[in-house]
Amino acid sequence: MSAASDAAATFRTLHGRAPAGVWSAPGRVNLIGEHTDYNDGFVLPFALPHRLAAAAAPREDGVLTVATLGSDGRVQESGPLTIGDLEPGSVEGWAAYPAGVAWVLRDQGFGAGADVAIAGDVPSGAGLSSSHALECAVALALLGLAGVTPGTGADSPGLHEVARWVQRSENDFVGAPTGLLDQTASLCCTESNVLFLDVRSGELEQVPFPLEESGVRILIMDTRTKHSHAEGGYGERRRGCERAAELLGVKALRDIDVDGLDTALAKLPDELVPLVRHVVTENQRVLDTVDLLRAGRITEIGPLLDASHVSMRDDYRISTRELDLAVDSAREAGALGARMTGGGFGGSAIALVRESDVDTVGRAVKAAYEAADLRHPRLFTAVPSRGAGRDEL
Repeated sequence: MSAASDAAATFRTLHGRAPAGVWSAPGRVNLIGEHTDYNDGFVLPFALPHRLAAAAAPREDGVLTVATLGSDGRVQESGPLTIGDLEPGSVEGWAAYPAGVAWVLRDQGFGAGADVAIAGDVPSGAGLSSSHALECAVALALLGLAGVTPGTGADSPGLHEVARWVQRSENDFVGAPTGLLDQTASLCCTESNVLFLDVRSGELEQVPFPLEESGVRILIMDTRTKHSHAEGGYGERRRGCERAAELLGVKALRDIDVDGLDTALAKLPDELVPLVRHVVTENQRVLDTVDLLRAGRITEIGPLLDASHVSMRDDYRISTRELDLAVDSAREAGALGARMTGGGFGGSAIALVRESDVDTVGRAVKAAYEAADLRHPRLFTAVPSRGAGRDEL
C-alpha cells in the first residue's frame, strides 16, 4: 500500500468514515549545500520517493486531533488540541510538529479544526527530513480543508510562502532552529530534477538530474544513528555563523565569496574561522555542481561531493564515526563521490555510484560496518521524485 492509502485506512479505522482528502509530502536528500540555507546561500536537494501522508477531515469545534501509524503497525494519538489555545511549549513530543503547523496557520487565518491521520515510509531520524515531510503534509491538508491549494493562483499562498510558515512552526513552536532547505524541497521539488534554490531571493530552478540515462545512481546510506535539530550542536553552529556575519559587517555569510574568503577569515576569532570557511566554500561547491549538471556532466560532480564531506567533517565538525565510515568505504569500493547529507551528528550519507557498482559498493559498506562491530546501515537507491500535493486514492 502507498502512504496515502495507509493514512486513509488509518483514518477510517479511527473515525469510522472516509477522510475528506489525503495530502502527502516527500522526504528529501540534499545533493550538496549543507548548512548554507540559514546563511542565505544556495542548496541543491531532490525529493525522495518516500512520503508521509496526512488523511484529514474538518471539525466544527476548533479542535485538532492527530494520529500517526508507526512502522510497527501501532497507532499513536495526540489527544484533542484546541487550536485557539496552542502556544509554543504547550505540546511536547511528536505531536508538537503538526500542532506547530496548526498554530502558524491559525495566525494566517486558517484556524478551523480537523481530524488528521498520518502514515508513511520516510525513515525517522535518518537526516532525510521526515519531520518536514510530516509538517508539509499537514500544512497542505489543513489548507486543503479550507479550500486552498497553494501555488495555484493569485488568491492562494505560494509554495515558498508555505515553506516559510512551516519553518516558523519548527523554529518558534517546536524550538528547532532549522533553515529553509527541507520545507522548500518537500514542497517544490519535481520528478527527475534537483532543485537549485537561492535561499535569499527565493529563486528556484529545476536542474535536470537524469541518473538512469547517465548510468549512475545515488546510494543512500542510513547509518541508523539518529540526530535531532532541536539539540545543541546545530544551534551552536547557526549562532556562530550569525556572529561571524555581524563581525564581518554583512547581512549573512552568503555575502562573502571565495575570492574574499582569506581577507574575511583574517578578521575573525579562531573559533569562527572553520565555520565561515565551510559555508563560503560550500556555496561555491553548489554553484560548481549546478554548472556541471546544466552541462550534462553528472559523473564529474563526485570530487565536489568528496570536498563537501571533508569540509563538514573537518571545518563544521558535524560528521560522526558512522558517517565517515560509510563515506570512506563507499569511496574505496569505487563510488565516484560521497558525503554526509543533512544536519549532521548522525543520519545518512550519500554516494554517487555507477549503476554497475551499486551492489559492490553496498557490500563494501556493510562489510566495513561489520568489521567495526556497528549495526548494519540501511542502504537504498533513490531517484528525484515529485514534491508535495494532494493524492488520488
